[in-house]
Amino acid sequence: MKNFKIKNLWMLIVIIIMAACSPIEDRDELVNSTDIEGVELVATQSTPGGNKITLSMVTPGVTGHWDYGLGLAFTDKVEFVYPIPGKSTFTYNGTLGAEFFSKTIEVQIDALDTPIDQDYYDLVSANTAAGKTWVFNGTGGDGGLWWYMVAPNNPDGWQGAWWNAGGTCCPPPDATGSMKFDLNGGANFTYTSSPGATPVVSSFNLDVENQTLTIVGGNILGAQEPRGNPDGKYTIISLTETELILYVPTNGGGTGWTWVFKPQ
Repeated sequence: MKNFKIKNLWMLIVIIIMAACSPIEDRDELVNSTDIEGVELVATQSTPGGNKITLSMVTPGVTGHWDYGLGLAFTDKVEFVYPIPGKSTFTYNGTLGAEFFSKTIEVQIDALDTPIDQDYYDLVSANTAAGKTWVFNGTGGDGGLWWYMVAPNNPDGWQGAWWNAGGTCCPPPDATGSMKFDLNGGANFTYTSSPGATPVVSSFNLDVENQTLTIVGGNILGAQEPRGNPDGKYTIISLTETELILYVPTNGGGTGWTWVFKPQ
């Protein structure tokens, strides 16, 4: 009888241990509140075809953020002044509940009737469609500082020339060239290596907040290897109506480099 009780006790202990080791499953699963087609994006303009835009995601149960080209807005609604005429595409990235998604909306901008940031006017002129042409602020061998080597990773040291390449022995091959920025239906960048050469058109991105200028699909004057940035991104040291100074923290030669331009 005693052995029978001990045996039953051990069986009870084993059952308790097995029950304790069994996982407690949470059967709650994420589900979509709608599908991508059910996500409604709305764009309104303060005037018909104007460049002051409000983007809204109005579908309940969906969360995410707007990528509106000039930055990210971690809200369902964002208002901004867009500097580029023409048809532009804006993206809402979010979650339906169980999966992530991206959806776009197009906006046609016919007029820059709301003033844009002054940096754009300085870069492309008040006549944004006609644009503005920039050239090097110097010529080869003139002794001036307009294309030169500087310390790496130190924008504050942009004036401390380690080697005045442009002003002394070794100007870039396109030292007599030009580059034009305009907003005629897009952010257009036109590179011309020398007077009479065939222009090459690409695009640019001016990041006013972070003070960077990026050439997309092309490059600036004096970007011969290893001087320029393969990514086309440059730190803006100065941008005024009469001066454009750019700096790259590191290039293929392991140093920094400075460019100084003036309007043509």
